[in-house]
Formats: sequence, structure tokens, C-alpha cells
Amino acid sequence: MQLHSLRLFVAVADNSSFSAAAKQMHTVQSNVTAHIKKLETELGVTLFERHGHIHLTPAGHTLMTHARQTLAAHDNARAAFQDAAAPRGVLRIGSMESTAAVRLPELLSTYHQQYPLIDLRLETGTTTDIVARLLDGTIDCAFIAGSVPHSSLYSIEAFHESLVLVCDEPIDAMPGGDRLLETPFLAFKQGCHYRHRIERLLAHQGIAGGRIFEFGSIDGILGCVAAGMGYALLPKAVVEAQQSRFAIHHVDLPDDIGHVTTWFATTAVAGWSPALVAFERMVQARPD
Repeated sequence: MQLHSLRLFVAVADNSSFSAAAKQMHTVQSNVTAHIKKLETELGVTLFERHGHIHLTPAGHTLMTHARQTLAAHDNARAAFQDAAAPRGVLRIGSMESTAAVRLPELLSTYHQQYPLIDLRLETGTTTDIVARLLDGTIDCAFIAGSVPHSSLYSIEAFHESLVLVCDEPIDAMPGGDRLLETPFLAFKQGCHYRHRIERLLAHQGIAGGRIFEFGSIDGILGCVAAGMGYALLPKAVVEAQQSRFAIHHVDLPDDIGHVTTWFATTAVAGWSPALVAFERMVQARPD
């Protein structure tokens, strides 16, 4: 079925007249009649009672429900791309949990205020997980740490983080190798870039085989650090934002381990939706 045929069908039904429908749709009556006959032949039904007052048959009423839904979906899809000033649709964002907790709330709130017709979906995970979702098309863009692993992806620097060693008691300097060896680290699962920095820290101290316990949330990590279970490596901004909730302390790391760039990554520009275009511009314009 052609969309134009469905529009003519709806026009005939709304006007109860082939001639009035033709006038409304800026065509000739014979063209309207031909499209209606084509629909009836394709569906194998009669759509209009043509004796006296023209009105829909039961089959016509059934098609009308689907016709209006189909035309509305088509018009909404066109509007999502044609109205650059007021984009609509869905934007699916992937992010590390620490970035989502501290860096994104203000950005997403501002974006929603400027583009209220766009529905936002935020998923969190490790950098490895998020990149996999980006490549298979289940998210539109992502905030990832370290470096962008695929040359096919478009990326810009979004945030700069300073990682710190988090512990349960005041600390003025980095613990010695023996203490780091005997104390477990609490971290997200494999694929988390901050976990890689733990391994680099231990290697820098000449430690092999340090213990790393896996957790699924920042609250879980910080709660157990505050209880004296072990150390963690997290962005300073996250730790400072959570110190009112958890009895935690921190010490800076060496720059070669502690400095981390968070990248905004997405697919090639040609495949961007208007919603993604607007979001990339906002990320690009914001100060770190």
C-alpha cells in the first residue's frame, strides 16, 4: 500500500465524498477513485458503500485505524528530521557509572530544558561494555575513559578526571608497597578503565598479583571502603561529592596514573539523528 493511497482514503472518509477529497488533496476525482480501487483490489475488500451517502464499510473502518496510525508514524518520523529547531525522538546514552553520577546530571538537565521533545535513556556500564553497545547500535553515543578503541568512531574530549586513592582513614601520602600488597582493592568488573589504573599502580610499585574485589556500584565500593575493607581508585570529583555520605579520605595519585580523559564517542557523523547532533554540540560547547 502506498502512503499517498492511504491519505486519499482518509480524505474520502473524512469528507464522505470523492470529489471533496480530490479538492482537498489538490488532485482530480479520477485519481482518487483509482487509488481507492487499487486499495480494494490489494486487500480484497470493499472499503466504501457508494449507494447514496458515501460511508465506510466495516472493512473500511478496520483499515482506517491502521491508516491513521501509519500516516501519523510516517509524519512523526519526517518531523524528527525536518524540524532542526525542535528535534524529537529518543537519545540513548551510555556512560560509566562515575561519569553518570557526577558529570552528566547538569548536562542532561540542560539538554532536556532546551529539547523537551527528546526522550533520554541512560545506561551505565564499564568502558568495554559501553563500547560494545555503541558498535552494535544499541546506544547512540557514549562517555568512555582512556582512549577510543576504534578508529571508525567519532570522538571528542569531554571531561578530565584526576583519580585518587580512597581509604577509610586520613592519609597524607601514598601507602608503601607492602601495604598495597596486603590490602584489597575494590573495583568494578573487568573492562573498567579505572580497574586498569589499579593494575598500573600496583605494577608501578613492583607488585604482582594484588587482590581486586569486584563490585557493581559506586555506593557498594565506597561503603565497603568506609568500613575498612580496602582501597579504591575513583575520580576525585566523585569522592568529594560523596564524602558527606561516607567516612572516606583520599590521596592524589602520580599524574601518569591519576590523569584520565573521558571521551564522548559516537558513530560516523553521517548517521547522526537531529537529537544526537544537538547533544554533540552541547558536549562540545561545555567547559570541562
